[in-house]
Amino acid sequence: MPLSEQEQRLLDEMERSLYHNDADDVTTVGGRRGRASGTAILLSIVGLFGGLALLVVGVMVRVPIVGVVGFAAMFAGALLLIAPPRRLSSTSRHDRAAGPRPQRASFMDSLGERWERRGEDSDR
Repeated sequence: MPLSEQEQRLLDEMERSLYHNDADDVTTVGGRRGRASGTAILLSIVGLFGGLALLVVGVMVRVPIVGVVGFAAMFAGALLLIAPPRRLSSTSRHDRAAGPRPQRASFMDSLGERWERRGEDSDR
């Protein structure tokens, strides 16, 4: 059973509202971190290898606390490599000097635009 014109219009309005609200939620929640800078990569490698060395030394001398500290250092190094903090993420000098970049349309915005254009394309 097809929808009436009023029901179709109401459904379209609800979908537009949903896409708009979802896009707002995504932009407020999902703060982008940049790529890892050289400092973050270097610190993570030092943490990984230093932690591994401490772990091996802790096992060799049979002092568990040294092994635990080594494991914690390895974990911190891996975490730093996977998700560098914002202050250690790279932003080139050129990007900082140029000022803020123009905002690209988010994925949800582009989907919403395509959704709204679908009716125009089918009318042709």
